Amino acid sequence: MRYPAFVKEEGRSLVVTFPACPGCVTQVDPGEDLAAQAAEALEGWLEATLLSGEVPPEEPSAARAPRGARLVWVDVPARLAVKVSLRRVRTDAGLSQAALGRRAGVTQQQIAKLEHPDANPSIDTLEVVARALGARLDVGLVAGGAGGRGGSARPRA
Repeated sequence: MRYPAFVKEEGRSLVVTFPACPGCVTQVDPGEDLAAQAAEALEGWLEATLLSGEVPPEEPSAARAPRGARLVWVDVPARLAVKVSLRRVRTDAGLSQAALGRRAGVTQQQIAKLEHPDANPSIDTLEVVARALGARLDVGLVAGGAGGRGGSARPRA
């Protein structure tokens, strides 16, 4: 999962905005790491959206930077991407947390915990919930991917 960001120079700083995520903006001063700052802003925004009970927006598959800006793609770490995906699939299915819990054989509180940014669910638990949603859990490793935080901002055409 990744979101496009527009990077524009404003004075000596860079301003990074995420068009799919209203209000998600950060300023990067000279000498600061653009990738890390953009990833931190996006993660914080997605976590706040989940905590407020809202459904994070779909990530666009394509984007075009406006004049005077450049486009970078910012990856969402897997631990957060799975929670965003779970919230989206559940709400797209028209299910409350309680209804999904009944289908999966767990409590509403357990579903709420799975959608919480601080949760660390097992793959087994995610598979049970995915089946209850009529979905499939897709987990994989990508060679040469970003290390550490997983929030690399990389230019893309």
